[in-house]
Amino acid sequence: MLKLNSNNTFIPSDNPDLSRNYLVLLLHGMLGQTGFRLINAPTFMPAYLLLLSGSELLVGAALAGQHFMAALSSIPTGNLVAHRERVKPMLFGVGLLMRLQVLGIVLAGLFFSNAITLVATCIFLMLFGFFNGMQAVAFIYVMSKVIPVSVRGRLTGFRNLLAGLVSTFVAYFGGSYFIENEVWGNGYAMTFLVAFMLTMFGLFVMLLLREPQYTNMPEPSSLSGRVRGFPKLLREDPDFTWFLVARSLAALAMAAVPFYILYIGKQSQLSGSALGIITMSFILSQTISNFFWGFLADHRGNRLAFALAVMVWLMASIALLVAPPQLWVFCIVYTGLGCGLAGFQIAGQNLVLEYGKKEDIAMRIGLANSLNSFAFALGPLLGGILVTLTSYTTLFILSIGFKLCALLATWLFVREPRHTH
Repeated sequence: MLKLNSNNTFIPSDNPDLSRNYLVLLLHGMLGQTGFRLINAPTFMPAYLLLLSGSELLVGAALAGQHFMAALSSIPTGNLVAHRERVKPMLFGVGLLMRLQVLGIVLAGLFFSNAITLVATCIFLMLFGFFNGMQAVAFIYVMSKVIPVSVRGRLTGFRNLLAGLVSTFVAYFGGSYFIENEVWGNGYAMTFLVAFMLTMFGLFVMLLLREPQYTNMPEPSSLSGRVRGFPKLLREDPDFTWFLVARSLAALAMAAVPFYILYIGKQSQLSGSALGIITMSFILSQTISNFFWGFLADHRGNRLAFALAVMVWLMASIALLVAPPQLWVFCIVYTGLGCGLAGFQIAGQNLVLEYGKKEDIAMRIGLANSLNSFAFALGPLLGGILVTLTSYTTLFILSIGFKLCALLATWLFVREPRHTH
C-alpha cells in the first residue's frame, strides 16, 4: 500500500522490499551507469566524432541530435507511465533498446570506413538519445515509488560513487590501452564495447527489483490533453517554474562542455593516455563528490546543493580560460566540471520529485526532462556554430554567462520545497 507524505512523494507505509530494492538500484547504478558514463563523458565521444569528421560544427550537431531526440521522447513517456500500475516491464524494454544503440556504434566503428562510421554513429547517437529520454523518465518514476525521499539523495550518491569507481578504471584503461594502441583498429569502439557489456549486466540486475503496484490510477489521457495542462501546472507552482528556468539556463551552459576537450587538443598534444587521465579526473571527481552532494541534499535541501554545484562548475570554466595549458591544469578543470555536474544531476533530479502534487509526478518528470534535453540539444549546436564562426573563448564566456543567470534565478526566485509544504 502506498501513501503520500508531506513532501507530496510516494512512501510505502509497509515496505518490506526497501532493502532489496536499495541494493538492486546500487548494483544497477554501478554497472549500468559505468557504461553510460563512458558514452556521455565530455571527452571520448566528442574526440571520436572530431576524429571521424574533422569538424567542430558536426561534433556539436551530432551531440545536439542526441539530446534533441531525448527531449522529444520525455513528455510522451511521462504520459505513458502516468496511468500504469507497474512500469518496470516498460523500463526493461526501453533500457534494452537504448543499449543496442551503443552496440551499433561499436560495430560501425569496427567494420566500416570512417565516412560510413560517422553517419552510423550519428544515427545511433540520436536513437540512443531517444530511448535515453524514455528510460530517464521511467526510471525516475520507478525510483519515486520504491525509495523514500529521506534516503533518495544518499542512494543517488552511493550509486554514482560505485559507478564512478568502476568508470575511473575503465576510462583510464580505455584511453591508455585501447585508444593509445588503436586496438582492433579502433580504440574508441573497443572502449564503447566495454561500456555496452557493463550496461547489459546492469540491465539484468534490474530484473530483481520489486515494484509496488499502484491502485486507483488515473484513466489514460491523450498526450495533447496532458500538454494543454502544462500552463496550469506551471502557474500553480511558481517555485517549480523558476526551477525549470534555472535548470534550463544551466543546461544551456553545457554548450561549452563537449568543446573543452577539443580546445585542449588544440592547446597541447592530446594522446590516448592524456585523454584517459582527463576522463579519469572527470569521473573520479563525480565519484568522490556524489556522496557529499547526496548528504547535503538530504540534510540541507536540494536547492542549496543545486546552487553550489553550478557555482563549482562556474569556477572550473573560468579556470580553463585563465590557467596555463598544461595537463595538470586540465585535470583540475575536469575535476571541477565533474564535481559540478554531479551535484547538478543529483539535486536537479530530486527537486523535480519534491514539487507539485502526487498525481503530477510523471508529467513533471517528463516536462522537466524534456526542457533539460532541449537545452542540452541547443547548447552543443550553438557551441559548434560559435566555435566555427568566432572562437572557443567566445563560447566559454557565453557559457559562464548562462551559469551566472542560473545562479541568480535559483537564489532570487526558487524556494526550498521542504520549506513550502
